[in-house]
Amino acid sequence: MPRLRVALAEDVVLLREGLAGLLERFGHEVVAAVGDGAALVEAVTAHEPDIVVTDARMPPGFSDEGLRAALALRATRPGLAVLVLSQYVQQTYAAELLDSGGGAGIGYLLKDRIGEVREFVEAVERVAEGHTVVDPEVVRQLLGRRREPLARLTPREHEVLGLVAEGRSNAAIARALVVTEAAVAKHIASILAKLDLPPAEDDHRRVLAVLAYLRGR
Repeated sequence: MPRLRVALAEDVVLLREGLAGLLERFGHEVVAAVGDGAALVEAVTAHEPDIVVTDARMPPGFSDEGLRAALALRATRPGLAVLVLSQYVQQTYAAELLDSGGGAGIGYLLKDRIGEVREFVEAVERVAEGHTVVDPEVVRQLLGRRREPLARLTPREHEVLGLVAEGRSNAAIARALVVTEAAVAKHIASILAKLDLPPAEDDHRRVLAVLAYLRGR
């Protein structure tokens, strides 16, 4: 993985410094580490990073300032990869971020995922590569909201769908489930057919299509 230039936004100083140190330990460069949304926008303008990693809730209101800053940055820089971190599952946050468009990677993770160090860093790297990464807990809640025609999916197809929505490639899904890539491709084709979704070669569009369906749109 090439060395990434990361702009980090987190108002809790210890967590911000910890994340910066973690990313640098894995060979990436944190070009800015700031504590609020306005400073994040300034940092991105000044440093032009490869990816933004930001808390959803930031000063001064501690509501959705981080998310708003991320959305504003994507509006002016469609090629900017963005990974948003949240303390709790906020489906509205996830939906707004995923709907922000652009050709760059998008991620939405719970802060608990940071504890899985390698998994977190891999998520940052996948988003920077242009993939969509959604926290498994968000996926679980989205799946739980829609019963039909999800009931048509087999247990294995449910597993595959969850991994697809996390932004996993066919190869990664095959490794996780200990099956062949050909088997994964067949499962995905079956899932898309059962959900009345057109096949898509692009991972980002594939994930967005599935998540849009699961949100009930």
